[in-house]
Amino acid sequence: MLTLKNNIKSTHFALLMSFLTFLFFHYPFFKFVINNLDYKSCSGLSIIVSLIVLMLVLNALVFFLLFFLSRYVGKFLLVVFFILNSIAVYFINTYSVILDESMISNILNTKFEESSSFFSFKLLVYVLFFGILPSIYIIKAKISNITLKKFSVTTSLTLLFILVLVFANASNWLWIDKNSKILGGLAMPWSYSVNIALYNVHNYQKNKKEILLPNATIKDNEKSVVVLVIGESARSENFSLYGYGKNTNPLLSKIPNVYHFNATSGATYTSAGVKCILEHTRTDDLYEILPNYLNRNNVEVIWRTTNWGEPPVHIKDYQNREVLAPNCKGDGCNYDEILLSGLKEQILASKNNKILIVLHTSTSHGPTYSKKYPPQFETFKPVCNSVELGNCTPTELINAYDNTIVYTDYLLSKVIEDLKQVKDFKSTLIFVSDHGESLGEKNLYMHGLPLSIAPKEQYEIPFIVWVSDNSSKQLKPIKMVSQGFVFHSVLDFLNVQSPIFNEELTIFK
Repeated sequence: MLTLKNNIKSTHFALLMSFLTFLFFHYPFFKFVINNLDYKSCSGLSIIVSLIVLMLVLNALVFFLLFFLSRYVGKFLLVVFFILNSIAVYFINTYSVILDESMISNILNTKFEESSSFFSFKLLVYVLFFGILPSIYIIKAKISNITLKKFSVTTSLTLLFILVLVFANASNWLWIDKNSKILGGLAMPWSYSVNIALYNVHNYQKNKKEILLPNATIKDNEKSVVVLVIGESARSENFSLYGYGKNTNPLLSKIPNVYHFNATSGATYTSAGVKCILEHTRTDDLYEILPNYLNRNNVEVIWRTTNWGEPPVHIKDYQNREVLAPNCKGDGCNYDEILLSGLKEQILASKNNKILIVLHTSTSHGPTYSKKYPPQFETFKPVCNSVELGNCTPTELINAYDNTIVYTDYLLSKVIEDLKQVKDFKSTLIFVSDHGESLGEKNLYMHGLPLSIAPKEQYEIPFIVWVSDNSSKQLKPIKMVSQGFVFHSVLDFLNVQSPIFNEELTIFK
């Protein structure tokens, strides 16, 4: 029996840590494996056994290498791994997330204000039992050194065993390759450590100097204003404008000239979804986004936000909550209504004939849906008040989410009322969400699954348009649009002529 009083060989310690990592953190991994193959067949059983052995041996080998190089560095990294593993598995078990590169991007672009809403007693229990308690043993364990000869023999034989095991499973490579993204997003601690490295590499490449688009010209002097409202986690399924049974759009449904299109998002997380809305075409490169492009071509651009995760915005008038708060009065200033404070007055004070206003909201972002709207908008009751969404009944969860849609309806109607009062301007409101949201369907919550496997709730989004009576613009009779229509529709409405304008991607005739 191993005790803290006795030295433990680094080989034995590495195996023990690998076994604990397997036992504590890989239930979601093997749950996915068993649910996605015929585990009763010979090939299915072979894959399961091989993955168990491979995971135990690979983790043990890595831990062994760390401790041979430095016991102190090895202990430090193991403590970090166990604590981060405990947090990661909590979120995987609670919200059914997969820690691929897109989810890592979502996490790293989350501010404390948002991340703090996930804190719960259950999270503390995970960290205590699966993170801190093993870490105490790791720190206190006495690990004996081994000779270079024994290290070389052990690593060589282990690598040979891994190679034999890999080639023995050559017939199973197709299944493993097909599911590699999900498997990689559930394997601890490599899901987040490898994908953080990949994210930083790709982010560095993307954030090189943005590629400028061809110069544009403004074709007339008519006063025109576009208010682009970027929604957060709003799914079209819960908008009564789209046929939802509960009346979540009591105001918009009564306003003339309000139209809606069926739409899909290009991603299931904020940073990528907002990029899809603002770019001229789907690309992995960082081209000049809509606000930067129009600002450079003599359109006045105002960006107001209670959110984050957008690509770099290079304009003078970037207004976050801290900038807007001093001039905002009333209880609505604690919510997304702060984005509307002084909006009409700012339009009227403009000396430019062409204006784009972007309102980046956070109204429907979970898990604390019930805190995203003022109390008077709690139309549907009872509501879910827990950050552990699986603990709420489906009715409570959906009611809380639906109330955020009712509040969104109110905000959009307020914008329209403001635009109606700036009579000198031809105006339009375009509302499009960055992505959708899962509310317990298939035991999934929130968003962020890879688009290739995401359910429709995470990518079917509202695309709602209002056009002023004095505008000559009419809408095309199209049934389905994407976020890619925003860039070209805004150029079209403001009458901005550009070589990259795509007539097929505008909602206006």
